[in-house]
Amino acid sequence: MPLPETQTAIVISAAGGPEVLIPKTVPVPQPGEGQVLIRVAAAGINRHDVHQREAGRHSDGLDIPGLEVSGTIVALGPNVDDLAIGSRVVALVQGGGYAEYAIANAPLVLPAPDGLSEIEAAGIPEAAFTSWWNFFGLMSLEKSGFALIHGGTSGVGHIALQGLSALGYRILATCGSEEKCDAARGFGALAAFRYDDPDLAAKVMQATGDKGISTLVDVSAGAHLAQDLAMMAPDGCIAHLSGGGGADLKLPLRTIMAKRIRVTGSLLRPLPLSEKTKVAARLRADLWPLLGTRVRPAIAQTFALQDAADAHRAMEQNAHIGKIMLAVGQR
Repeated sequence: MPLPETQTAIVISAAGGPEVLIPKTVPVPQPGEGQVLIRVAAAGINRHDVHQREAGRHSDGLDIPGLEVSGTIVALGPNVDDLAIGSRVVALVQGGGYAEYAIANAPLVLPAPDGLSEIEAAGIPEAAFTSWWNFFGLMSLEKSGFALIHGGTSGVGHIALQGLSALGYRILATCGSEEKCDAARGFGALAAFRYDDPDLAAKVMQATGDKGISTLVDVSAGAHLAQDLAMMAPDGCIAHLSGGGGADLKLPLRTIMAKRIRVTGSLLRPLPLSEKTKVAARLRADLWPLLGTRVRPAIAQTFALQDAADAHRAMEQNAHIGKIMLAVGQR
């Protein structure tokens, strides 16, 4: 069946609140070298999308948000030999996921697990790539140490907890409420604490037998830095996932020097394709065998594509546990 020339996509019409997300008829994109075109069944909502909307459009000029999709391959670009039209897949995309059709780089397209629905499957890529890149690619997580993630029930956090704990890694979490702490423990956290607990560092040290945290993922733009540094093990590493809108981070150098703590961070979208390809290979080996059995996205809410603005409003309330999704469907 021939592909349509146009599609409905959600476009960022201007910098602002959720109301700037509007449905618009746009051309169906064409896959280039090493790319595929996916007919989107579902797309994930991520905090990055909210920041992109607030800024107007992404620095690469794309005004359609969305970093992860599930769906069916409907067209192949030149030199794509290991994927087939008609395959059910999930993909990490370079924006453009809030649409009926999306382009993906072939190395970042993975088979959709049989044990997950289209909605569930679309909630995997961004969290999985983010977790595996930061814990393994950036910080070299080892089973001899302890890991911690701030926001254990976030889209990234709850997948990281399930996947890493299932593989035998010892990971702790912080959350914003007792309800979320209970959920984080259910996702596999060795221990979970309120991130606003004034005794957080002491409780984490106790939970790790005074060994401290070797690898820590921080999505709070350093909001808990003093506690983080106090709970870090010698030679530990902190990876920041949020730039806090460009805010400066003041670091107590003597504490960092005494423990030899490394403070780093990363943005997934501008990460070179070569690095993302390495992450995809490791995900296929490590995480994909667990999907649908020991790892399953928790779906907090699902919205229709045209209701993307409401999905962003739900994201900004920070009350959800797991993923907020868009059901796109097929036409």
